Amino acid sequence: MQISRKIASFLLALAGFMIFEWVNLGFNLADGHPRSFYVVHGILIAVNIVLAIVLAVIGVRGLRALRGSRGPRGGTLRGGAEESERSPV
Repeated sequence: MQISRKIASFLLALAGFMIFEWVNLGFNLADGHPRSFYVVHGILIAVNIVLAIVLAVIGVRGLRALRGSRGPRGGTLRGGAEESERSPV
């Protein structure tokens, strides 16, 4: 399954935003809260960073798949090429 360049780019942008936002939140947590507050927010930060990494990996794989499926003239060769465009085997 291939995703479009627009979706892959969106996933990468979303992953970058998520990492920036949650790391920023982690640094901005104020002192004076009970330990449970920090444990819960630490878990939230860790889970969201893992999700961001997964989204980034999907986005990078999507972009690489698009780059690898380009033919010499920029057209796709996997599954979408005409029979006359394919090289003889």
